[in-house]
Amino acid sequence: MNAENQPQQAKQQTRNEGAIKAGNGRYIFRLAELARIEAGKGYSTAEGPVVEGERMQVGLITKKRGTGARPHSHPNEQWTYVLKGTLRVKVADQPETLAPAGTLLYFPANVVHSTVATPDEDVVFFTVKDLSHGIIGMATDGSMTGGHYDPGFGQR
Repeated sequence: MNAENQPQQAKQQTRNEGAIKAGNGRYIFRLAELARIEAGKGYSTAEGPVVEGERMQVGLITKKRGTGARPHSHPNEQWTYVLKGTLRVKVADQPETLAPAGTLLYFPANVVHSTVATPDEDVVFFTVKDLSHGIIGMATDGSMTGGHYDPGFGQR
């Protein structure tokens, strides 16, 4: 089959390597069954499937217990809804807060934040970001040396 005859979705590029592109006949997704990507490569242990539309990207993200994201920011705003487990969350100069399942979190563009799964269980959350930037941000300290690991939860 030559390029002119390939379905339109096969020609579309994604901003995030490994993400799935929605549209052009692709409208319904079994998110939990899609291929997973690193969603915070360099500063977080976050990973899960990501689907991109025209202006938004969504992910079903997992952080293993006792691990998570070091302080970071990104130029796109983000919404996160915790589905399972509890996150330790720090946003800007606010005190660290526990966010159990059922909590909605908002991270404004370019605001430093961090999220870490508590040691008792893995965390799963649904997240939405605009596509002005990819799913991955930048660690505040400028190093992209890996995610956060609580004591006793070293890199696996």
